[in-house]
Amino acid sequence: MSEKTALPVSAEDVEAAAERLAPVLRRTPLEHSWRLSELAGATVWLKREDLQSVRSYKLRGAHLFLDSLDQASREAGVVAASAGNHAQGVAQACRALGILGRIYVPGSTPRQKRERIIALGGDMVELVLIGDTFDDAAEAAADDAERTGATQVPPFDHPVIMAGQGTVALEAAEQLRTEHGRELGTMVLPVGGGGLLGGCGAWLRERSPSTRIVGVEPAGAVSMAAAMRAGRPVTLHEMDRFVDGAAVRRVGAAPLRMAQAITPELLSVDEGAVCTEMLQLYQVEGIISEPAGALAATAVATGAIEHLGRAAHGAMDPQEETGDVIVIVSGGNNDVSRYNEVVERSLVHEGLKHYFLVTFPQEPGALRRFLDRVLGPNDDIVLFDYIKRNNRESGPALVGVEIGSRTDLEPLMARMAASNMEIERVDPEDPIYRYLT
Repeated sequence: MSEKTALPVSAEDVEAAAERLAPVLRRTPLEHSWRLSELAGATVWLKREDLQSVRSYKLRGAHLFLDSLDQASREAGVVAASAGNHAQGVAQACRALGILGRIYVPGSTPRQKRERIIALGGDMVELVLIGDTFDDAAEAAADDAERTGATQVPPFDHPVIMAGQGTVALEAAEQLRTEHGRELGTMVLPVGGGGLLGGCGAWLRERSPSTRIVGVEPAGAVSMAAAMRAGRPVTLHEMDRFVDGAAVRRVGAAPLRMAQAITPELLSVDEGAVCTEMLQLYQVEGIISEPAGALAATAVATGAIEHLGRAAHGAMDPQEETGDVIVIVSGGNNDVSRYNEVVERSLVHEGLKHYFLVTFPQEPGALRRFLDRVLGPNDDIVLFDYIKRNNRESGPALVGVEIGSRTDLEPLMARMAASNMEIERVDPEDPIYRYLT
């Protein structure tokens, strides 16, 4: 058996999926980003999957999977587990195809996503909240399928799902060529369980083999990188769930097999940097992105990708310009209530917000002395938590300070040292810091 036939997905599978999905999908725009182009020194385009009908690319794989079921399986119904976007794709597909479904999501799923699942699925879908992580939901969905005979709709670990997701690359490459007269050189995409990477990579590997493929994971959930190192899917014991659409403890076996054949460049970006890019996408491009949706753009904006716009590794001349860059904005299902946390994480990541424990003598004028001696003209107190206790001569206060620029931190620390006040900076690695942010 050849390597091509041994792989879970081929370019022909993706092309067949595109033809079958054409009546269902929106052909999402491919938009030029002046901001990212200037930062990258290359021509950067945004593939706007946040404008898909369920506001993410997940409809592609979910609808294809349900549409491929035989009549008996349709009558038995389906179950699915998701952190939100896959669930919305399944919900819309259930309603469109008349298939009953039960969808399990972790309790941490943003309210906006939960409400959209119900709205999209209508009477055809039952939503079940369980556990704290995607893995909890996945276990519950698997138990349900075994108990009831319903078909489980995998979020990423299935050839049909990957073929559906791969239509993003096919569509984006066609748009770049036919609508803009440009050629694809690099595709940057987010990586969670690996379905999008596997499907897009399968098509690019055969139809555009010179294209450089860059997969971006959140720093707190690098499950694909761990699997590539180990040569098998491994379970992450610790994980930051903030980038909920890509925070997966264990990638799928089929996506890993594709990744091993594709050999993409894998890198990770800090969750705080993702927050900064979410704000930039909103303020500059007018794009409301969820954290996972901003992953690929974050890698471009931060300069994490070396020689962007140049040839892939192993090319004859790695400095040769080989085409434009397509960045996949994978989803826009972000709950507006999360923006306070997004702004906070961004400020901390940018080095503009710091926390201190300040011991104040319980006497008049103590706070005034702190303000006069310590704070600079561009420093602002954004948090002050202090409770006066009559039985003590002094008491600690938690003080949050926002500074005007990174260069203001060193003078602030110097003034604190010279003030003769008892001041302790809260270490960003301290558990209390995670509580604050």
